Amino acid sequence: MQHLSEGQCGLCMHFGESHQRDEKLVQIRTSHEGPETLVDKCGHPRHAALNLKVTPISGCEGFSPAAAA
Repeated sequence: MQHLSEGQCGLCMHFGESHQRDEKLVQIRTSHEGPETLVDKCGHPRHAALNLKVTPISGCEGFSPAAAA
């Protein structure tokens, strides 16, 4: 597991936003830890055309904090 800090994808509202209340995402956001092997789609509208795949510890300037679980 990798520790997440504010500004990283695992804590961003756009990480995994195509999933319906996925328990794995809730766990990542509450524990601030994510598996090294998890890769998911970035749902940020500015990056949609790029079809980005990111890890929980990735990050960008478009970070928007996810709502509290």
